Amino acid sequence: MAETTHEQAHEQAHEHDQQQAAEPEVPLTALRPSLEAVLMVADQPLDVPTLAAAVGHPGAEVSAALASLAAEYDEQERGFELRNVAGGWRFYTREAFAGVVERFVLEGQQARLTQAALETLAVVAYKQPVSRARVSAIRGVNVDGVMRTLLSRGLVEEAGQDPETGANLYRTTGYFLERIGVTSLDDLPELAPYLPDMDDLEDELSAMSAPAPEPTPTPDGEPEPLPEPAPPTGPGTEPDGGTEPA
Repeated sequence: MAETTHEQAHEQAHEHDQQQAAEPEVPLTALRPSLEAVLMVADQPLDVPTLAAAVGHPGAEVSAALASLAAEYDEQERGFELRNVAGGWRFYTREAFAGVVERFVLEGQQARLTQAALETLAVVAYKQPVSRARVSAIRGVNVDGVMRTLLSRGLVEEAGQDPETGANLYRTTGYFLERIGVTSLDDLPELAPYLPDMDDLEDELSAMSAPAPEPTPTPDGEPEPLPEPAPPTGPGTEPDGGTEPA
């Protein structure tokens, strides 16, 4: 008799464990704030089942809470609203405040490009499609930060990959042509007038290839030390992201 009672107790405990496993976990946080927190970081609309799993509440309660939050935001005329679009819920800025958002987004676009950014843009314009490494080699500095600025400003865009190295290639955009007032790349000015004269270039190359001077002996027989070499001018990093205050 005692054995039967023990088996029954074991079965009841097992059934209880199964029931607990089937039931959703008890929510640890309040429903509405939890939904707001999750939706605040969402980069796409989230459906009710996804939100219910995230906040640990039944789907029916989640749907009711979402509708209540949306109505509350509308009633209070918040700067944002909660919309049910594309089968899911997401925060959006309210249309009435579109002008404020536009001014904020475009504020950074009013900053003028630095000389470094203009030089990088010129290299892309005349050498496109060109990789970042090639632009860096031409300019003698690392241009990653400046290229990111040009990309964000819509002046430069990706143009596939180099078939040999696999590096991303970049080119100028239609917006770039619009900003400089030309209709095509053929209208860009020729580079020849801005290049150094061949005589000056030959003199510079000759100076670079000339042998180093021999050290001059001092009266005590020790060679006189050579002057300190100039600091290296190898690849570096631009000091800024390519913009300066307007």
